[in-house]
Amino acid sequence: MTADIVTDALTMAWFRKKPAAGLMHHSDRGSQYASKAFQRKLTKYGMICSMSRKGNCWDNAPTESWFNSFKNERVHGLRYKTRAEMAAMSFEYIEVLYNRKQQHSTLGYESPVRFLNDWLITQLKDKLIA
Repeated sequence: MTADIVTDALTMAWFRKKPAAGLMHHSDRGSQYASKAFQRKLTKYGMICSMSRKGNCWDNAPTESWFNSFKNERVHGLRYKTRAEMAAMSFEYIEVLYNRKQQHSTLGYESPVRFLNDWLITQLKDKLIA
């Protein structure tokens, strides 16, 4: 994987979501994430760089587990006619099934979207009380 691939992916994600400054981007210590181009892009978007600890494979275990599930459920043994078909399937899997419906034990058996919404509501309430 090259630095331009992850830099382009970061740009696409940023333009799609436009997160507020201060968002933390976590990755392993791969050269593409440590590259000057990628680090400049993080700075440009106001993101905080977080990298796994050197030699600690457990830092990325949740992400590795997710990619394993994704590949087993939607990649291995399947063929897509076009890149667009693969992209549409990926979007549906991530945004519809995984983020909105899949329950996670580490999130109190809630979906990522529900967990995030509950967290945002708590943050808003805390600001209103303060």
